Order: sequence, then C-alpha cells, then structure tokens
Amino acid sequence: MSEQQQSQRETFSSRKAFMFAAIGSAVGLGNIWRFPYVAYDNGGGAFIIPYLIALITAGIPLLLLDYAIGHRYRGSPPLAFRHVSKYFEPFGWWNVLTNVVICTYYAVILGWAVSYTFYSVTGTWGAQPESFFFGEYLKMAKDPGLGLDFVGTVLWPLIGVWLFTIFILAAGVQKGVARASTFFMPLLVVMFVLMVGISLTLPGATKGLDALFTPNWSKLTEPGVWVAAYGQIFFSLSICFGIMITYSSYLKPKSDLGSTGLVVGFANSSFEVLAGIGVFAALGFMAASQGKEVSDVASSGIGLAFIAFPTIINQVQAPLGSIIGVLFFGSLVFAGITSLISVVEVIVAAVQDKWKVARVPATLAVCIPMAVISTLLFGTTTGLPVLDVLDKFINVYGIVAAGFMYVLALVVWEKLPLLRKHVNSVSSFKIGIVWNFFILTTLNVLGYMLFLDTRDLLAKNYSGYPDWFLNILGWGMAGGLIVLSVILTFLPWHRSAATIAPIDNNEGDLE
Repeated sequence: MSEQQQSQRETFSSRKAFMFAAIGSAVGLGNIWRFPYVAYDNGGGAFIIPYLIALITAGIPLLLLDYAIGHRYRGSPPLAFRHVSKYFEPFGWWNVLTNVVICTYYAVILGWAVSYTFYSVTGTWGAQPESFFFGEYLKMAKDPGLGLDFVGTVLWPLIGVWLFTIFILAAGVQKGVARASTFFMPLLVVMFVLMVGISLTLPGATKGLDALFTPNWSKLTEPGVWVAAYGQIFFSLSICFGIMITYSSYLKPKSDLGSTGLVVGFANSSFEVLAGIGVFAALGFMAASQGKEVSDVASSGIGLAFIAFPTIINQVQAPLGSIIGVLFFGSLVFAGITSLISVVEVIVAAVQDKWKVARVPATLAVCIPMAVISTLLFGTTTGLPVLDVLDKFINVYGIVAAGFMYVLALVVWEKLPLLRKHVNSVSSFKIGIVWNFFILTTLNVLGYMLFLDTRDLLAKNYSGYPDWFLNILGWGMAGGLIVLSVILTFLPWHRSAATIAPIDNNEGDLE
C-alpha cells in the first residue's frame, strides 16, 4: 500500500488514542445495567468461570478477527468485506444497517440519562420513581403502537444528544472521536469508582455483594448459563457489528493488534466487574432498608437505571443520595456517548468510503435523517415499546445473525489463515492455530444462540406485543436489513473508492 493511498484515510494519532476509542465503544450501558444482573441470575460468583472462558475463547478471538479485517483491508465494513471477497460486501452493509437501528434508540436512552442526572439533584421523580418514569416523564401510551404525540421531557434531551454527536463526528477521527474518548473514558472511570466507593459505605452493601458473588456451582451444568456468558461478551465488546472493523481501519500500518486486543478485552471486563460491585452494593442497601431480599429488588436494564436507582437515591440521606445519582447517571451518559459515537462512526465511514463524501457533509447526511427518525419513533408516548422490540430483534438478527453469517463465510472461503498471518505480522502477541479453533467454536455458539432466540420468538409473541407490531418492527425490520444490504451492494461505488490496496506487510497472499 503506497504512502499516498494511506494518507487518503484518517488515522488515530497513536495506539493509545485507538485503545481509548475502542474501550469507549465497548464500555457502554450494557456493562453498567446488564452485566451485574446477568452474573447474579446465572450463578453469581460461579458465573465468572464461563464468563472468562467466553472472553478468552470468543471475545478476544472475534475482536482480533474484526481488527484483522479492518486493519488489513483499510475500510469501513462494506469496503473491507468487499476487499476480502466481492461476494462479502452485503455483510458490511448488514453491519452498517444494524448500527443505524441501534443508534436511533441508543440516543434516546442517553437523553433519559441526561435528564435523570439533573433529576438526581432536584429529586424530580418524587416518592414513586416507577410511576413518575412511565407516567409523568415518558407519558407512556396505554397500548403499543406508532404515534406522533411528542413528549417534551424526552424530545429536547434527545435533540441535544444528536447535536453533540454531530459536533464530535464532524470534527473527524482524531480531533473528534479520539479526543472525545480520551476525555470521557478517564472521567467515566473516576466517576464510577467514586460511585462504587460511596455505595460500599451504605448499610447493607455487603448483603448485595454476597448475593452477587456467592457462587452457585450447580448453575455451571445449565447450558443457558454458558449461552448467557457468551451473549454478554458478544454484546459488550462491540464485536460482530462493524465498530471494531471501522476503528481498526484508522490504525497505522504497523500497529500492534494482538496486545491491543488483550488490553481492550480485559479492560472492558474489568469495568463490568466494577459495575457489578457498585450496582449490587447499592441494591443490597435498598433491600436492607426495605426489609427485603436482594432477589426482590434486583433488576437490569431500564428497570435498574430509572426505577431501582432513583428508589435507592430516595432512601440515602441528603446530600449523599444526590451525589450517588449524579455519579451513576453521569456515568451512564459518559459510557453511552462514547458508544453512540462509535456506532454512528460506522455509518459515516461507510458513506465516505462508498461515495467519497467529505467528512462534514457525510456526518450531516447520516446524522440528520437518523435524528429525525429517532425523534419520530422515540420522542413520543409510544417510544418505549418500539425501543423494546427493536432492541430485541436487532441484537438477534443484526448482531448474532450477521456475526454467524460472516464468520461462517470467512471459514468456508478459507480466509482465517490469511487474517491470522496479518495479525501476527504486526503484533508482539502472536496467535496460533488454536485461534482458528476458537473461531470455529464461537461460530457454533453463535449458531446455537441464533437457533434458541429464533425458536423462542416464533413460539410466542415477544413481551406479549400484538402480531402486527412485531411483524412490522421486529420481523419486518430483520428482513429489511437483508434486503437493503443487497440493494446497497448493487449501488455503484465512486470510481476511486474500491481501488485502495490492502496492507501487505510482506505477508504473501493465501487467497
């Protein structure tokens, strides 16, 4: 690859900048509000065993696979997969469209977290956080549907999140993405460590930690626990949906991929364990103050963040409660914004690669339509059920299904030896033939997860939603990803877009 060709693509200024961006993408809402409950519900301390095995046998190997594709082929997912094989481009657009769906609802959750950061100071949710969240705040409609009854408390923070995202992305890879991640990630760690420290001082904190870490060894015999461990790794490391392919394409040609993958993988998992400690210490206090068991108050996702934590804050003596609230919801904002930036960056990069659009026009062309769609779908009284369905189906048919298909294609087309050789050509940490075995193992796990989720979704209506609602937003969206991926593949590339040669590093070519 010539120096002139390399200069056509933006790069991170250093390996450190890339690692901050990659860790910022991986550390998101799922680390804080999903992992603690998944661990608790799947064996507590015993869950650490399948979790670490999943990290070593699936998380880091897939992370290195994404790094190899993006770094060697120097492009967003569509361009990178096009260079792997002309038949693979639809996988890249599948990744891009998955990110389109995710960013539309991820932004609204960030908007909620922004609002609740301020509410932590004012105690706006009052004595009944649950009724406030669904009633006064979301003004949630009685029945699921699609409507245009906008909610100001949701709409304005959502617009603010999109404006901030546009500002960061328009600045470019190094001045925008890297600088934002380098600023927000250390701040996030400091804030969350403070929150954890305060939570550990609360009466009953040890009760929560006992519930989280007491091992239930019998759980290890249940296949569902292992599936949960692999699922958590897939969803929390930003693998299988194009982010790490895009980010690694901005690395310099001689960047060390192997050791970087280890740092990112273990940093992400370390933050998840830290989140578990902080969350369950707070839940232990909540259980003790209400005279309940931790199992009665433990929850995940939206219920944990916007119902359980406000309840905890209400029960902590002022001003300590407000401080915990600001630290917790502020951490959600900082963790979420770096993840949202990475999600949108995949789409911006694909537009730039395919049609050679300058950075600012590409950012506006991507973000403005998505901000409008995000506002129409989630800034209304019907937004929460729409979010719930899209999140469920995109995780199954945008991340798991796409990951299964493109890993299968790479195996069948015998591309793994070439990609392994590329990682080793630039890395101090070498991967051997066992990496291929781990990829094959992961392929089977992805296929099994896809089978289980599809079986469950076909057996009964997800969350009891009506057929028409699931057919449009669930199955319709999933099918639309595939159809649009093929259509985008057939659209012509800019004449110079697909001529950039892959990095060679004197590897030879096994194709």
